[in-house]
Amino acid sequence: MADPKNGLTYADAGVDIDAGNEMVSRIKPLVRATRRPGADGEIGGFGGLFDLKAAGFTDPVLVAANDGVGTKLKVAIEAGLHDTVGIDLVAMCVNDLVVQGAEPLFFLDYFATGKLDPDQGAAIVSGIAKGCIEAGCALIGGETAEMPGMYRDGDYDLAGFAVGAAERGSLLPAGIINEGDVLLGLASSGVHSNGYSLVRRIVEISGLGYDAPAPFEDGVSLGEALMRPTRIYVKSLLAAMRETGAIKALAHITGGGFPENLPRVLPAGLTAEIELGAVSPPAVFAWLARNGGVAPQEMLRTFNCGVGMVVVTGESDAGRLTTALEAEGESVIRLGRLAPRSDGAAVTYHGTLAL
Repeated sequence: MADPKNGLTYADAGVDIDAGNEMVSRIKPLVRATRRPGADGEIGGFGGLFDLKAAGFTDPVLVAANDGVGTKLKVAIEAGLHDTVGIDLVAMCVNDLVVQGAEPLFFLDYFATGKLDPDQGAAIVSGIAKGCIEAGCALIGGETAEMPGMYRDGDYDLAGFAVGAAERGSLLPAGIINEGDVLLGLASSGVHSNGYSLVRRIVEISGLGYDAPAPFEDGVSLGEALMRPTRIYVKSLLAAMRETGAIKALAHITGGGFPENLPRVLPAGLTAEIELGAVSPPAVFAWLARNGGVAPQEMLRTFNCGVGMVVVTGESDAGRLTTALEAEGESVIRLGRLAPRSDGAAVTYHGTLAL
């Protein structure tokens, strides 16, 4: 039996309760800034509350999603840039809600680290709060876990959990998706939060540090360019849905690119014909392809290549839907169309990607 006189404390074992309390105190104003109808409580309890009736729903269906940020966290840690990765965390969850026609309502996070640094933790949560405000959802709770021995000092991991709602009968995909329907592409902000194991390998091959000037963009470091957060499409898409009623389906272009994500919302008998010449990939993708020797097909199945969301709509609605989305601040391209699937491929390409 261990000697009870040795005087060990939890802090001696590597867990600092006082640091945890300090972080909670510092993030309370950030959390409070995300309040919305239906969510008025303070963090610190054993669970978060949300009132669907106060949010204006009458017969809602709940939609839930969870995700992480992947190895983009390694870039954040190595570059010492922690204030935007929380936006990525929210984006990866809420974008998956809106593609189903749901309005994001609330968000919870899980932050695990080897040794809690209140400055680092507060920076991360500030990004989560910014993402929640951008998506219109409330940050109603979360968990901070200090686990010495599980993570090295300075390392951390993040997971996010989002819940949204839609009135019964308004979920997507909706209506009949037909041959001849149009695919609209919404521009991404860059790499978003997928493919970073390959990104990091290419950075290693390049010999550049994350503090070096970005070779494909003036005025920022490589780390800053690669940490540009995932675009959140929620408010623009919800507004366009409500204004036009013309969105049949949406596909969030994450890991797997077009070939893995588009088929998830298409009928079995249709193929998405993508016009690659319509896409204008941000310069980061050309740099990655060139320095990594990555073939175009591999780029298309790993990254978003400049299109973070695809909208399916009828030919007759494409013009007014484009106008509505552009009015909400989106950059929209006519990406392609749906055609009968003859050779088994759910996605086919025409033209060349400008890399």
